[in-house]
Amino acid sequence: MAEKKISGGLKALLELGPVAAFFIGYIKLKDQVFTFGGTEYDGFIVVTAAFIPLMLISTGILWALTGKLSNMQIMTVVLVVLFGGLSVWLNDERFFKMKPTMIYALFAGILGFGLLRGESYLKSVMGEMLPMQQEGWMILTKRLVLFFVTLAVLNEVIWRGFSTEAWVNFKTFGLTAALFLFFMTQSRIFSKYGIEPPKEGP
Repeated sequence: MAEKKISGGLKALLELGPVAAFFIGYIKLKDQVFTFGGTEYDGFIVVTAAFIPLMLISTGILWALTGKLSNMQIMTVVLVVLFGGLSVWLNDERFFKMKPTMIYALFAGILGFGLLRGESYLKSVMGEMLPMQQEGWMILTKRLVLFFVTLAVLNEVIWRGFSTEAWVNFKTFGLTAALFLFFMTQSRIFSKYGIEPPKEGP
């Protein structure tokens, strides 16, 4: 199925909306305890339980509107369901806090495996959106592997060594800002190795 275009605002809402909803829900419910079936669940677990179907719904809408999901989006949803589900089922918030570590470690591993084969799997994902010479893709992929490893380690340090509230703030704002800043700082690669699209005739 060919990918269909949707507005950038709607795409951002579907991708970032569940994360924003998780943050707002946590702020409102973090100090509350709920009892279901005789078992007590704190606000974090309740918000996690609500986040899983919300993430599935928003991703499903995105797929229905565009006809396509990236491998990164699919893996993220799978890990959200897996680790979020374990946290709710076992009433243990640690599993959901591990999720970003697993996501970034998995991405780093996949991209690193491609580099060992002399390929840039990043190019296969973003090549159509961002035409660039092979050398540029290899450099960007190497940097992204190191970046993902750093984020995985940082997530482990924060969720293990700091409060749940600190981790939620890091997950909501820190990770998003870090990804944005990373790609902003790669502008020299894009300008040096970028390929100009062919000009259309009159």
